[in-house]
This record gives sequence, structure tokens and C-alpha cells, in this order.
Amino acid sequence: MHPHSDLNTADVDSHTLKGWLHDGSEIALLDVREHGQYGESHLFYAAPVPYSRLEADIVRLAPRRGVRVVVYDEGGTDDTAARAAHALRGLGYPQVYRLAGGIAQWLRDGYAAFAGVNVPSKTFGELAEEVFHTPRIGARELAERQRRGDDLIVLDGRPFAEYQKMSIPGGICCPNGELALRAHTLAKDPATTIVVNCAGRTRSIIGAQTLINLGVPNPVYALENGTQGWYLEDFKLDHGAQRRYVDSVAPEDLPALVQRSANLAERHDVPRVDARQVQHWLDDANRSTFLCDVRSAEEFAQGSLPGAQHTPGGQLIQATDQYLAVRGARIVVFDAEGVRAPVVASWLRQMGWDASVLQEGVAAALNVTAASVDVPTVPVLDDTALAAASAQGAQLVDIRASMRYRAQHIAGAQWSIRPRFADLALDPAQPVVLLADEQAVAAWAAADLRALGVRDVKVNLGSPAGWSAAGLALQATPDEPADRDCIDYLFFVHDRHDGNKAAARQYLAWETNLVKQIDERERAAYRFPAQ
Repeated sequence: MHPHSDLNTADVDSHTLKGWLHDGSEIALLDVREHGQYGESHLFYAAPVPYSRLEADIVRLAPRRGVRVVVYDEGGTDDTAARAAHALRGLGYPQVYRLAGGIAQWLRDGYAAFAGVNVPSKTFGELAEEVFHTPRIGARELAERQRRGDDLIVLDGRPFAEYQKMSIPGGICCPNGELALRAHTLAKDPATTIVVNCAGRTRSIIGAQTLINLGVPNPVYALENGTQGWYLEDFKLDHGAQRRYVDSVAPEDLPALVQRSANLAERHDVPRVDARQVQHWLDDANRSTFLCDVRSAEEFAQGSLPGAQHTPGGQLIQATDQYLAVRGARIVVFDAEGVRAPVVASWLRQMGWDASVLQEGVAAALNVTAASVDVPTVPVLDDTALAAASAQGAQLVDIRASMRYRAQHIAGAQWSIRPRFADLALDPAQPVVLLADEQAVAAWAAADLRALGVRDVKVNLGSPAGWSAAGLALQATPDEPADRDCIDYLFFVHDRHDGNKAAARQYLAWETNLVKQIDERERAAYRFPAQ
């Protein structure tokens, strides 16, 4: 039996939950299964908060302890939600419910489930294209115009690391959140055509429409189906490209850019709030307020506001559920110059969020105590000590990502993931060393092993290079763990990035079909301007 599985949890049925999701009060709906399970099928508004990472991520995603929380799992014999609810109550969340019967019962009760990730954001992108009639250009036409030497520029709306994996030849990295501030420096001539692309569809559409909404004089298009559309037409992609926007913006350009963004924000009823108002919100125990720094990673690294998380603008729109899990929460976005944040807020409001712009930006004086949890203590071994422990018979359990284990792991180490610890073949009397990437994730996993009766648990946070240098033999097992056990990995999303055309086609069909799957209440939650 799993630890904590016998504990009572207040249950909520599917029909009540459906009502809660649309009653206007705050709710954090958490899918506590692992990422691969979540990506195969989940509730529309569910945030992915896998049990293996629950305590490490929850205070970032749902910082207000009094928030209404609903957790769910597969249903049937799966007790992950019961364990998650117990863990959350232990962290001081008193209002936790479990969806009775899990996702299986939700489906039996006639409600829809959705494949993929960032579903509310991607559905929004598809609806935005319908509402605004965002102009688009196909891969063949773009390639022909590039071949002719037409006056055009391709701007890639994804973060730099994602852009480097694969990009359109000649494309320049300018993430969507930076477009309002930097597009004019990249396309100086108003006659230059601007094409915005991403990997698939959403960020191409939102990026292109951002420039159109701002009123740039250039012709603007979204590249239909992004890099995948390019690849499906058998055109070559660049890998490892280094082209990116220039950091500096001429000071004399700023007043006009600020005014342009302010006009856009006004059209979308984006409130501008001062630090005093935001401080009042942050002190309010009855409502969640998220402070979101939408600047670049480099700027955030130089310093930000206390309690703020880094949410680069384009990604906050594209993957909102990776930054906040509380439906109905307040979002306060800020930058340093007043150009980027109003644009991001204009989109968030159309997505249905209560979003405002912090007037003073990064210079605001705020007093914030960041929400935190006490991480259990666990002894950490360096690679040399790990090699010694292994030589003395310690049992090695690798809890890194399943694909990293397949690629390279210590010979003899078992792969496992926290919800499946009860299935491990371990001698509880012998020492166990967890091989992990993050200390907090490992510490909570170690606590679960102790609850299962393992007395001596330690952690190593090393890498294959370090293990090898310490004299430990490594091995690769491309088929182990078996696909069915890799519950942390979503094959259908990843395969499209690995040169699999069928997966790419399946992905694009999924994305364009999202709009047909939502119900009237989900559709009504988006707030597009009257056309």
C-alpha cells in the first residue's frame, strides 16, 4: 500500500466541479498525474502539477494557501490524487478536494478531455486567427519570395533556446514579448514585409497580430504552421542559428513606442495600477495576485521585484498554465520601459484574465514575502561518495527524466518515478541513493521512500560525466524503461520535433481542431473585442 492512501479527502463530483470552474471564484485545478499522462488527456482548465514535483512547484503556481484546490488522477485504483491532497494539506492548503472517480468518471459523466499541452492558450490562438483574420503566408510562398530576394524579414517569436533547435533559414530570433519594443529596429523600412513564425501555430498568429494591433506600417503575415509547415513542404531548416535581436533601443524611439502600447492597452481596457494598489492586492489574503516580469531572461537576471516570477511575455500568453494555476487570479505584469507589459496585458485580458500593468515597472517599491515551503532535509553525496556507497552495495534509484535515463545512466541503477515507488524492488534494510536533477524534488521523493519503510535514503545530484569520472560504469538502454512506463514523457508532442512527419501532421490537426472541442462556457470565457 502507498503511504497516505488511506486518508480521507473531501470529494467533489464532476457536475459540481464543472460549475466551480465557471462560478467566477478562484480555483486551482491540478492534474497531479505525470506529464505524459496529462498530455494524453486532461481537463481543459487543468494545470499540470505532477505528483513527482508537487511540493517543489505548488507555491509558485498557487501561492495563496487559502485558495480552493481540486486535484485529480486517473480514477479507479489510482490513489495519486489522495496522496497529493494529503501533501497539500501538510503544506497548509486547507481547502483541497479530489475529483471523485478521477478523469475516468469525468468522461463517463459526459464531459470532454483534451490532449496536448497549454490547451487554453493554443485554443485562444486559433480563435484569435478566426476573430482577427490574421493574414498568413504558406511555406511555399515564403520560400519563393526569399528565392526572388523580396524585401522581407522573418522574425521567430520563440525564446532563443527553442529558436536554436530549428529555425527558418534567414530567420531572426525576436520572441513575441519583445516585438513591440524591437521589431522597428529589425525592419527599419515600412515597406519591408514581416513574417512571424514559431514551431507550430499559436505564437505565429499572436506575434503577427501583435504587430498589426500596434499599427505597424509594414505588411505583416503569420507563417502558416511555423517550422513544421516548412518541414512538411520538404524545405531545409537551420539548426543552431545565432541570429537574434539587438538589445539596445534608441532612447529617442521610446516615447512613440510607449504611446503606441498605451493606445493598444486603452483599447483593451487594461488597467494601469500603481505600486500602492498592487501592495494592497498582495496583502489581501482572500485573492491571489501574481507578479509577472515580462522582460528578457538577461534583464530578469540583473534583478527584479521581490516575489516576481520571470514570465517572458510571449511565453506567458503561450503557456499561461506553466506560470500560474489559479483560475480567476489577478495578474500584474511589468517591464522597465512601458512598451512590452501593456501589450502582454492586452492579450491576457482577451484570454479572460484579470490582468493589469504596474505603472512604475521594475522600479516599483513593493514589500513582498515570497511564498515558500520547508524542504525536508536529505543527505547529499558527491560523485566520489556515491561511487563508494555503490561499491558497498547501496541501491541506486534514478529519478531523472525517463529519456535521460535511456540515454545514459549508471549500470545497475533502477529507473523509477515518485508515484510508482511502491512498485520498486528494494530491500528496505539496505541504503538507497536517489539520483536526481533537483534537490527539492529529490528531498520529497526521499520522504516518500522513508514512509515506505526505507530507513537510509541519500541523494546524488550528479551527471553522467561526473559519475564516469568517479569510476562508475555507465550504460544506455534505448528501450528501457518501456514506452508505457515513461509516464513523464509526452511522445506525440516531442516526436514532431524529431523529424517525424506523421507526428507533425497529427499535431497540426490536433491544434486546428481545438476550437471545435470546447463548449459554450469555455468559449465565452475568452473576451475578444466586438468586431
